Amino acid sequence: MLQFRFAARSETGHVRANNEDAGFAGPYLLCVADGVGGAEAGEVAAATTAYVVSARSLAHPGHEPARLLGAAVRQAHTELAAGIAADPRRTGMATTLTAVLTDGRRTALAQVGDSRAYLLRDGELSQLTHDQTLVQSMVDSGQLTPEQAAASPLRSMVLQAVDGEHVPEPDLLLLDLRPRDRLLLCSDGVSDVLSPDAIGSCLRLGSRTAAVDRLLGSALDGGSRDNVTAIVADVVDAPAIVAAGLVLGAAWDLGNVVDPAAVRPLRSA
Repeated sequence: MLQFRFAARSETGHVRANNEDAGFAGPYLLCVADGVGGAEAGEVAAATTAYVVSARSLAHPGHEPARLLGAAVRQAHTELAAGIAADPRRTGMATTLTAVLTDGRRTALAQVGDSRAYLLRDGELSQLTHDQTLVQSMVDSGQLTPEQAAASPLRSMVLQAVDGEHVPEPDLLLLDLRPRDRLLLCSDGVSDVLSPDAIGSCLRLGSRTAAVDRLLGSALDGGSRDNVTAIVADVVDAPAIVAAGLVLGAAWDLGNVVDPAAVRPLRSA
């Protein structure tokens, strides 16, 4: 049965006053949510979204991963809309989301925005996600080179986010993971600063904890002006275990979650 063995950290960083990143790491679920910079209550959007995704996953073990992630994204949108209705000062709050969920046999990835997922397999690094940003769309259309996009002041302008206004359409991918694969999920406070070569070098460290520490330390030393969050997880084949996990960043404070009692059972397919 496929599972994750993980290390994870989230730090406010040197510039921001508070941490608007949130996440969860467990044996079957990894997720990172990054409150959209400049918007109101980014920590509420990120914490609520991470909470909904993780609570749904814990409440429905063995459920088909892609369907569960899709339902969780839609519910997160509903919760954010309710949060805005309850407190109009939260109008505009939004977050990215990148999540990887396995039921032990099937594994799915969901992405909204520009938090990234990477795969290290046999020492080779590949990016699993495709940024939903303005500059990435310009790279795709040939208007910018990747180097120009990396230096653009518009690089963090996301084209889609989990918010309370529009029902998001996450990119949903099925992943063919294997034991000994290593995954990284991170906020753009890490990936905007570190090159793929630097990320790969960190992930090749033997210890997951050392890899996380190197990633965050390198991002902060490299001038990251954002919150920084990274989850490093090794894929293993092991007997089923209880799916407890580690809560990250803004999700530590349930006061940031619109309605902690909001997770509802899924309808049958």
